[in-house]
Amino acid sequence: MALKHLPPTATKQDVVAALRADGACIVDNLVSNEFMDRVAEEMDPYIDLTPLGRDEFVGKKTRRTGSMIARSKASRELVTHPLVLGTAGTLLEKASVFQLHLTQIISVFPGETVQPIHRDELAWDFFPFPTDYDVQCNTIWAMTDFTAENGATRVLPGTHLLGAEVTGAEAEIGREIEQAEMERGSVFFYTGKVYHGAGANYSDAVRQGINITYCVGWVRQEENQYLTTPIEVAKTLDEDLLKLMGYQMGGVAVGYVRDFEDPMVIINDDLPKKQYDIAALAKTASGRGDDATAAAAEPFYEDVLTSPSGMAGS
Repeated sequence: MALKHLPPTATKQDVVAALRADGACIVDNLVSNEFMDRVAEEMDPYIDLTPLGRDEFVGKKTRRTGSMIARSKASRELVTHPLVLGTAGTLLEKASVFQLHLTQIISVFPGETVQPIHRDELAWDFFPFPTDYDVQCNTIWAMTDFTAENGATRVLPGTHLLGAEVTGAEAEIGREIEQAEMERGSVFFYTGKVYHGAGANYSDAVRQGINITYCVGWVRQEENQYLTTPIEVAKTLDEDLLKLMGYQMGGVAVGYVRDFEDPMVIINDDLPKKQYDIAALAKTASGRGDDATAAAAEPFYEDVLTSPSGMAGS
């Protein structure tokens, strides 16, 4: 099953359809070489100081450089790219909110060996998420051309449909591994359920990609956005980006601060002191996802409206 390539004019519906069918796809040439030059210029000083990995999974000849929101203004445009956010919001629609999960430049140096095949959603302590519930939507933007020779990401299309009990070794049986070969400025989309891993770099040049991922709002982020981005930097960012980073409620009753307040009060001291509108978020949640999700949320919403304290079970 060859990886599907979509044009830069692709819609979120096109990308989501490919993800639901295969677990991965590529959108070619979505940003320019000049844009990637901007990201490289801002991040190169930090990449040079990043240590190599300490094991075969992270990569002993691989550097993983994060904190991109704080370090690179250009990267913020990738984080908030309309096609990416539209795709993530649609793929993760069973949750009431989604958030930024990880920002990281992966630099695979010559001589690096293959990374073990894995699923990214295993990061949550190997919890067996249901096959029909997507918890994660991922991207890798090509900062250099991705080729089979320089370690383009290896992926097993269709393995996102396998149960949580299937291991990477079992997933490989009878399947052909594809590689996400693409030109600089293209983006590889993949779900948290599809088996994949970095390829070996047999070339004489570094293969670089920007790994930006998103997850549902009720799980913990892999990269701690609140600590990674200093508060003085956070206070300069747009509200939409801040909410994406996690300065919002992550679900019906997840993520408030102090006295049940909106997390944005930490950024904006001028916001009035008032309790978060949990009823509105609960009502939104009850209308999202499949019928079973809506049915489960509806009783909670009714409790919120009728409880004297405004919170069920309190």
